[in-house]
Amino acid sequence: MTPTQLRAFSAVVRLGSVKAAAAELRVTEAAVSLHVGQLRKELGDKLFTRTASGLAFTPGGLRLASRAAELLGLQDRTILEVSQAGRGRRMMRLAASTLFAEHAAPGLIELFAGRANDLDVELSVHHPREFAALLSDRVVDVALGPVPSGLPDSIRRVAFLNYRIVAVAGVNHPVSAVPARPAQLREQTWLLGPSAVTDGVVTAMLRRLQIPESRQQIFQSHAAAIDEAKRDGGIAVTLSSAAANDVAGGRLTILTGRGLTAAGVWNAMTLPSHALVPAAAELTRFITTPRATQAMLRGSGVNVGHFRPSIHVTLWS
Repeated sequence: MTPTQLRAFSAVVRLGSVKAAAAELRVTEAAVSLHVGQLRKELGDKLFTRTASGLAFTPGGLRLASRAAELLGLQDRTILEVSQAGRGRRMMRLAASTLFAEHAAPGLIELFAGRANDLDVELSVHHPREFAALLSDRVVDVALGPVPSGLPDSIRRVAFLNYRIVAVAGVNHPVSAVPARPAQLREQTWLLGPSAVTDGVVTAMLRRLQIPESRQQIFQSHAAAIDEAKRDGGIAVTLSSAAANDVAGGRLTILTGRGLTAAGVWNAMTLPSHALVPAAAELTRFITTPRATQAMLRGSGVNVGHFRPSIHVTLWS
């Protein structure tokens, strides 16, 4: 088996046809068929057959599809690591949910990466349902956020931080003075960050309250939604820790009433211990420490020369 053969087969699986695979790989259909034919001969399995409704994969073909993605990801990772080793650098890739990425990741990564002079940490934001595939294909080393439903047992998980979601509004907003009635809440404008479409806790709260989509406004960041709420533009949903300073300063009020709070647990998800890169194994141990918790809730307190603003896709070194 060669990487070229596996790449051709993986493209056929993902795109559902030899023609589409050839177009993506920028080769002829005959070349893709040749690579698949070589795999069939070597493995003694048809891998797939053509039917009226598309391609039908054999059990062996499905197994190879899973392994091909993993092997190709490992190959790409190895090439990168060898290149980094030549420059005296290590790389760790993290995937995170939107809420964690905006509010907790910057402090954690600044503190963790600052402990090693040779470590680069790359953060990207994904829907939690993508975590298993990203880990299995070795696109990322650690996924941080809520555990998605249906996460395979093969994915290791370490719970590290309980969080609480609250609804807040400006101090002059009509619902800030007294417990709001459900019907009154459904009439308000709800100012939401990206987690409203990706995080189970936030979406569950909105469903419980029966907030119509016409009353929901999604902002590019949770901070932008909070800023609008401070101007009495509506009700925002955020982490209780993220709203604490504005509440203490009299700029926001935490709303009271049934269904206006929710709780969740953030987890670090990885491949089994034997498959982890050392930096990922170290992070899963470090992330449960009091120092890490403080950094996620309050920031890492790094000096000005190492400070980077909170952004959703970035590189720490």
